[in-house]
Amino acid sequence: MDHPGADGAHRVGPYAPLARQSAVGGGEVFAARTDEGLLVTVTVVRPELAAAPGFRDRFRAAVDAARTLSGAFLVPVMDADADAPVPWLATQFTAGLPLRQAVDRHGPLSEPALRVLADGLARALAALHAAGTVHGEVSPDSVLLTMDGPRITALGITGATASPAPSPTDDMFDLGSTVLFAASGGEPDRGALPASLREVIGGCLYPEPSDRPTAEQLVDYLRRQDLPALAGSWLPPAVTADMAAATAAVGSASAGGGRGPFPPPTAIAAGTGVSRRKLIIGLAGGAAVLGGSAAALAFSGDSSPAPDGWAGGPEATARPASPSGVRSTPASSASPSSTDGPESIVLAGPDAAKAWSGAGKHAPTCLEASDKVVMVVTDTATSFLDAATGKSVFPQLNTTNQFGTTSLKYPTAYADGVFYLLCDTPSQSGLLVAFDAASGKMKWATKMADVDPGGGTHAAMYLSNYVAVAGNTVYVCGQLLQTSGSFSAESPSNGYIRAFNAATGKGLWRVKGTDINNVLVPPSGSHLLATSAVPGRKPGRVQMIDAGKRGARGWNVSVPHASYYFTTGWPLTCYAAGLFLFAGGNGDTLFAVDAATGTEKWHQRFDAKSGDQVQIGAPFAALDGATVYVPVGADLVALASADGTPQWVATLDGANDMGGSNMFNASLRVSGKSAQCSADTVFVTDAAKTLWAIDAATGRARWRYSDPGQPDVGFLWTVGGDHVFIASHLTMTAIAAHGG
Repeated sequence: MDHPGADGAHRVGPYAPLARQSAVGGGEVFAARTDEGLLVTVTVVRPELAAAPGFRDRFRAAVDAARTLSGAFLVPVMDADADAPVPWLATQFTAGLPLRQAVDRHGPLSEPALRVLADGLARALAALHAAGTVHGEVSPDSVLLTMDGPRITALGITGATASPAPSPTDDMFDLGSTVLFAASGGEPDRGALPASLREVIGGCLYPEPSDRPTAEQLVDYLRRQDLPALAGSWLPPAVTADMAAATAAVGSASAGGGRGPFPPPTAIAAGTGVSRRKLIIGLAGGAAVLGGSAAALAFSGDSSPAPDGWAGGPEATARPASPSGVRSTPASSASPSSTDGPESIVLAGPDAAKAWSGAGKHAPTCLEASDKVVMVVTDTATSFLDAATGKSVFPQLNTTNQFGTTSLKYPTAYADGVFYLLCDTPSQSGLLVAFDAASGKMKWATKMADVDPGGGTHAAMYLSNYVAVAGNTVYVCGQLLQTSGSFSAESPSNGYIRAFNAATGKGLWRVKGTDINNVLVPPSGSHLLATSAVPGRKPGRVQMIDAGKRGARGWNVSVPHASYYFTTGWPLTCYAAGLFLFAGGNGDTLFAVDAATGTEKWHQRFDAKSGDQVQIGAPFAALDGATVYVPVGADLVALASADGTPQWVATLDGANDMGGSNMFNASLRVSGKSAQCSADTVFVTDAAKTLWAIDAATGRARWRYSDPGQPDVGFLWTVGGDHVFIASHLTMTAIAAHGG
């Protein structure tokens, strides 16, 4: 969808969409974020509705009326633009789950929950009707279930904008239909309504509008029944778990202080950050270099103190004393022997030749592969395909993952002949399961979600963001929530690490805290790297977690002005050859430190010669750890892990799928794995929905694979052995690394 915004960027007015949440009759609903990190919900009006005569005037009037409304079960209107090419409405972000999704997944609501639903919707409509307006689209898609009750969303989009305009009695019929859906679990069955609601909800469904109760009458009817109040959470634990998981997929990005892929530009004093020896790189486009269009990019790694330091502010010119337990050494020279360094290589290559391609009945939500088997997970089952032919090799299993891979989640892993999956089954949710890659059979399953089954007392709930394996230990990392609590975008998130025995699934240890937000698990060794939660624009920090000492905290360093690096979910840090690598300074400097001690080995700063601020993306490493790859907008730079010496620079040319400058998705951090490696090939995706295979030795493209049908959040793909496996809707495609 082409979101309105400057230069065709992925923006809706001043907001950056994070994830599509649902569709309502009047448009599409997105979770979005301001440049300051505030989460909002944006509803974008359907183009055909916006083109209707008189629509914009009615929409403007509806928004003006909605701004004056307040109520516990209404989502407040924050912003709107009736004159945009595609009109939109922004409301306060509310952590919750669409009613349709909750019922489709977990079945009908209980009688107490149905009463809370009916009462909340009636109170919301009473406030709307008292203000002289209507909603017009009360449905399982526009009703959001939250910890504190239901909320009606998409205010002003349909009700007062439809022609002819719906009436309050139409709203009441929609309320009755929505409650009936929640009671029936699908096809409407009035017999499914509990006795306490059968009469009044049945009345909402009377054919004659004048016979239906008003919203105030429905509220009064429920109050007069004087039934016992519901103790504890009004929703069952399974729905609460899904609600929190869906919220975490977008909400934690703001809770971590993220300001979107490109924070506001920071002033840089003339002459700072440029060493005596420079590597000049042409940076295409103005998205990664803020405040300008094309610019020349310089990066340096001389022996001067790291720019801005780890713990200093934007004006610092030398690193303050290191925290206790961290030794600091001057960064060794990482400049190339040539003054100009390697020339930029513009990526160009032939279209990929497919090894095989086939269609299934259900769209994959996540993928994982070995050199022989591809594990394909959907929202209905898990399958295993032969990597060479694409044919099924083992019977399907009933393990599912509905949310799949996102920018903050990666629920699969493979190591030493075993697939690991965070999943659900028809009878249980929140499982960590291990499958034998040679047989497809389950080795073990461990229950992950610690949720109290009810009764008013609620235990902590572990939202699983991703799974990783190192040696004989499996790690699950994620976010910790209280089921009775509420989400706050201003508060730092509480993260966790849970360690399990890879052979048995038995729990070994767990740690939690706001200093554990996203966690990097190297493929070997006992040192993990955690970044902290960052409220607002405060500095974050990186910290070593010693797995050999059951998660004991090790060295840590403060990292100012890089808060976008500290969002909950898939780690944005890197490990290579005994070194941890992460962004520091203003997000423009890559630091390489000894994993065990925190001693700095080298740093490399990326700086636009024009003085504009740049932000490096998520670094990643070759399988042998000898090379680190750093995405910066349209550039991908290969650095030697030992000292940071640049090896080659590959550059994208042309436009993305929306007309702006093309960039690597790893620069934008739009998916869990926007870049992966095989033994001799670097695979990266870009904003033009193209997957590139780049020769790791030369930086030149071997082939390209384009798929305009891929979603805006990026490809769903994985690497196994010397092949890439790509899911596009119902189709699976395999491509050999060398394209043959």
